[in-house]
This record gives sequence, structure tokens and C-alpha cells, in this order.
Amino acid sequence: MTMMLQSSRRFCNTLRKASPTLLQLKHNSSYQRPLNTDDNSWQRVLLAFAALTGISTGTAFHDAFPRASFTSQCESSSGGITLESLPDLQDEDIDFSLPTYTSAQVAMRNGKNIGEKVWMTYGGYVYDVTDFVGNHPGGSEKILLAAGGAIEPHWHLYRQHFASELPLRLMEKMIIGKLHPADQERIDAEMDKLQDAGGDPYDNEPDRHPLLIVHSDTPMNAEVPSDILTREYITPSNLFYIRNHHPVPLLSEDEVKDFYLEVDISLLMNNGSGTEDNKTEPAVAKLSLDQIKSLPKVEITSTLQCSGNRRSGFNDLRQTSGTNWGQGAISTAKWGGVRLVDLLQFAAQQVDNLSDKEKQKSSPESNNTDSLFETLQNLQLILEKQPNLQHLRMESLDGMRASIPIVKAFSPFGDVILAYEMNGEPLTRDHGYPLRMIVPGYAAVRNVKWVSKIQLHKEESEGAWQRGLNYKILPPSVLDATQVDLDSMPRLTEEPVISGITNLERVRLTGEEQHKRLQPGDTVLVRASGWAWAGGGRNIVRVDITGDDGKSWEMAKITQGANQPFGRAWAWVLWECDNIPAKVCDDGHSVEVSCKGVDMAFNTQPHTVDGMWNVRGLANNSWFRSSLRVR
Repeated sequence: MTMMLQSSRRFCNTLRKASPTLLQLKHNSSYQRPLNTDDNSWQRVLLAFAALTGISTGTAFHDAFPRASFTSQCESSSGGITLESLPDLQDEDIDFSLPTYTSAQVAMRNGKNIGEKVWMTYGGYVYDVTDFVGNHPGGSEKILLAAGGAIEPHWHLYRQHFASELPLRLMEKMIIGKLHPADQERIDAEMDKLQDAGGDPYDNEPDRHPLLIVHSDTPMNAEVPSDILTREYITPSNLFYIRNHHPVPLLSEDEVKDFYLEVDISLLMNNGSGTEDNKTEPAVAKLSLDQIKSLPKVEITSTLQCSGNRRSGFNDLRQTSGTNWGQGAISTAKWGGVRLVDLLQFAAQQVDNLSDKEKQKSSPESNNTDSLFETLQNLQLILEKQPNLQHLRMESLDGMRASIPIVKAFSPFGDVILAYEMNGEPLTRDHGYPLRMIVPGYAAVRNVKWVSKIQLHKEESEGAWQRGLNYKILPPSVLDATQVDLDSMPRLTEEPVISGITNLERVRLTGEEQHKRLQPGDTVLVRASGWAWAGGGRNIVRVDITGDDGKSWEMAKITQGANQPFGRAWAWVLWECDNIPAKVCDDGHSVEVSCKGVDMAFNTQPHTVDGMWNVRGLANNSWFRSSLRVR
């Protein structure tokens, strides 16, 4: 009994270390607030906490902690409930009705055989996660790393589980028993050794701008506040939104000096067979940073957007899984680096093992004279001769893997580059130092940071970020990913047309208007500004604004980004619109203004999220709505 209480208290301490904001709910996209004791949010969190610590749920829970006495004990200085203010557990709070299992018994349920159960342990309890594996937001591959064992070492790295109450709420339903106290004590000791031996994997995170809205700090996920999102066309590097899956790689000076990019072109060099038949030697070039920077430099201005941008709009309808982004998980930068096709050509020369004289003849500078016709002709010949050549795979220093279609990678109009600069300066650590693949018009997850290896391949990359649930959009009716064939579903590549409002204000009032009492249905004039973007290089041709839910429309003026090449509009446009007639809402003191973008294919944005909601909360491009108090 004492062991159980110690384990539960240790669990609380672990959470406190991992994230001091564990018990904070996302109120909206702009800030976080502690749980409000005036609503029932605190009950949901504490029920989940109860499941993990042994407090009886249901009537027993409420008997043990009546609302009045509990909230009085738990009030923090900020008026909310925090982990630090949770009352100490007593022996009578433990639920003894669950069976006890040993680690050896749990290890037998590792899911390695088809149809076998998958069990895991955490905080002294045993969970049956069998039915959840296919729905794990990080992909089944990641959750199965802990199959038959303890979750603690994995959550020590993947701390996004502590950023909201959702994981705890989900886990509450999966408890099937308690872990033997001796086994939990051993796990706790191993965690102590892990921390003492290797330190905290997030100890060396870079500094971040204090204006960024942080959704989780380990790993860092932060968006740009709306009021500064479009202050400049090119987002300053230190204000560029951050989406990380792991601790940020930290390379020493010696490691940077010794860094090599591995370029595997075996599929291209070995008549399309690659090395899978074990009859051919791998064709792999290892290129230093100096060699890469010796290639002709190009610059591409491209907008990157997290696929979950504006997920909070989905969550207003029904809860999804993932970071509760507002509209700020999007930014634009000027990226400097080398064209991917130049890099691959140079790698082929290295693999060919040419003589020094021949290498000099075919130096990077000498390859910059190919005509567009020759480039296209060569691309067509390559694809005809190598039908298996379908994908460019990328691997990152942090273990992340993703891929893009070869037609995008090789296209002279695709503008794919391997970047080493951002806004005229070396890449920052948060944004991919020393190398990042820039795939204009594609979801940011395909713009792989910290690239360490690229490979020509007949199949897309393996792993959760390419083949798993992470970046696949399920139908609105599907809540259980095991109901569909994920392998047959396409992954998100090009983003849909999307837009946002970053500034909304009332037009200057005349003397008479200042004294007029507004009534619901009255019309006032407002002005708005914001952004719009479409994936795939599709130019934004129009941005429409409405102040009466679509009954009438005004066309915005595009102020920046309108003159991008046709079909290669990789960056957003900024817009503004004056004198928008907006109807006063039923409350008598506010108006709601909406915007929608239209791209060159005349794709536009849907009215609401109802028909596009998906369980992962991806690609919310419904009308962007913004409210303004006018009286």
C-alpha cells in the first residue's frame, strides 16, 4: 500500500518536472489558463488523475473529495488548480479492486503475434492498449516501442503527452490492473539512472522568442501571435513558428566539421534494382558541407505551414488529437541553398569515381549551362528508363523520416532545394541547422529539418510521419482509424487554399455615429487585413471578405505577393480590405467578419468545418472568422 502511494507521488513529481503546465487547458489559440473550478473541466482531469494514481472513481471519488473542500485545498495563487496543489493521497483512496500483474506477465502481451493483446505499464498501473494502437496520433510504430513494457522511458522523450489532459483521459479507459509494486520500484530506479546518466534530453534546447505562443516546450511547439503574423512579408527567423517532434539536435564544432550528407542513388545507378537484390554495390556519396556549398546557390521564398494549423477550429466542433494550433503555425522565409537536382548530379559524379581531371571538367560550375530543354529531356529519359524510381526519401538527425514523389523532386519547376540559409543567415537550430530540405508548396512535414540522408527509392519512406495516421486525413465519420485501410490512403502533400485575418478594426466614426446606440442587425463599417496561401504553387487570385456570413462580399486588395510566377507561387500573399459592411450580432455589441481565399484553379474555402472535420485535425481551411467588439 505504501509502495503504491510512493509510486503515485513519484508520478506527480515526474509530471511536474516534465511540464509545469500539465493541468492547463487551451482556452483559445492565444493563451492558456489554469483549470476553472466554476466548470467541470477540473473533474475530467482529476478523474484521469485518479485512474493513474489509484483514487477511486465515480461516487467514491466524489465522497473522498467533495467539491467544496477539494477546491479550497487546491486553489493556487492564480485562482486555478495545479499539480502542486493536489492533496496528498491517503491509504483509503486506493482502489483495491484491480488485479495485480508482474512485469513478466505484461511482457508476454507485446503484440508481436497477430491478434495478440498489447499491454503496457505506467505509474504503477497496467493498460490494455490493443484497440488504441491503430489510433495513436504518433502512429502505431511509435506506441509499439513500449509494447509489453513501461511507458516511462518513452514519455521521458515524447513529452508532448504532458501538454494537455487528453492522454490521461484516454488512458483512464484502458486500465486493467496494477503493476506489482516491486516492478514499479525497479522502473522508478531505472528512470533515476537514466536521468542521472544522460541528463535531460531537453537540457540543450535553443532560446526562443518570448512573443511566441508556446503550446508545449518539450518538444517545442510554438506559433506566431496573430497581431504580428503579417507585420512583415518575410517572417523574422526568431519569430518563425516552431514544430518539433524531438529534442533539437546539437552539433559540436567538430561534429559540424565532420558532418556528411549521405546521398544514396543506388536505384539510379544500378539499372533500377537498387541494392535489394544483394548483387550490386550500394551507390552512396558522402558530401561535406563545404562540397554542398560549392554548388551553385539559389534562393527560394517559400511559406511553410504545419498541417494542423487552425486545428482549434476543428476542436470547437469536436475534439481532435494534436496541438491546438490557432492560425499562427505558418510563416514565410527566404531559403538559400542548392537545387536538389544539382546535388544529385554532383553525388553521381562522386559515385562514378572519376579521375581528378574528369571531376574538374564536370565541376559544379560547368553543369550550370544545361538548357531547360536538356533538363526536361534528361528527366523524361530517367523516368522512362527507371520506372521503379518513384520517391525521394529523407532522414533526419532526430530520426524523423519522410518522402516526396520523384516528379516533384526532379522537376525543374518544383524548385526543391537543400537549404543551409534562412533569411540570409545560416539556418537556426530550431529550423534545421545544418541542412533542411525545402519542398515548396508541400506540407511543412515534408520540408525535413536536420537532413542527414537522402535516398532514391521505389517506395515512400517508412515510419509514422509518412505512412501512419499522423498526416492522413480520415473521413469526418471515421473516429476509429482501425476501420479504414491506412496504407491505401494518401498522405498529405500539397496543402489546400487557406487564409486568415490578423487585424480587424472599426472604421473611424463620425460624431453622430459615436453616439448612436447599436441594435442587432445594424450595419457598421470595419477594415481587415490578413494573409492567404495555397499549396502546390497555385497563385492566390482573390481574397473575399464578408461581414454578414456570406450574404454580401467585398474583394480584398492584395498588397504583397501578387506577382509570383504562375504556378510557382510558393509564398503567401498579404491583403487588406477597407469599408467592409458588417452586421451587428444578436448580442448588440459585436460583429463577425470572415475571409476566404481563391486560388488559380478557383478552389476556394468551405463555409464551415462540419464536412471536413477529421480525427487528426488536419487541413482546416474553412472560412476564417474573426469577431470584433464595436460598442
